[in-house]
Amino acid sequence: MMKAIWAPWRRAYIEEGSNQAGCIFCDKRKEADARAGLVLTQTTHSVVMLNKYPYNSGHLLLAPKRHTNQCSALLQEEYDDLCESLRSSVEIILKVLRPSGINLGMNLGRSAGAGVEDHLHWHVVPRWEGDTNFMPVVAEVKVISQHLLESYDRLSPFFEDFLAQKHG
Repeated sequence: MMKAIWAPWRRAYIEEGSNQAGCIFCDKRKEADARAGLVLTQTTHSVVMLNKYPYNSGHLLLAPKRHTNQCSALLQEEYDDLCESLRSSVEIILKVLRPSGINLGMNLGRSAGAGVEDHLHWHVVPRWEGDTNFMPVVAEVKVISQHLLESYDRLSPFFEDFLAQKHG
């Protein structure tokens, strides 16, 4: 028997997202205040940011800077840069947040669950034993143990170091 996974706390994302103009991956990386935009780092071809509507603390989004929804459209250097950003992001999450596991995922197309279907992106979701509980079912509330900006402040220095090492 297939089990259902419910995520009612994502309703705010669905409702707000349908009214948003532009692309978060293109727009947020251009903001003067990286912290306000939740952008942790940018490389030559990619951007790493916190998810404003996380499944868990430290939920990252990684995207190529070039606006595309096709993996095959990425140039080799864009693909390589994105993969290196993904690898390094996982290392940083493991080091800093110390989760017991990580979910990696990319949803391509609306039918696959893409909330932002016109700009491909990876999800990096830290997981801990027992990180789900009765709250989403009983109260339609997801308990996130760390404020977004606290997550940003904790992770940001490590992404700055990553960028310095990559381009230093």
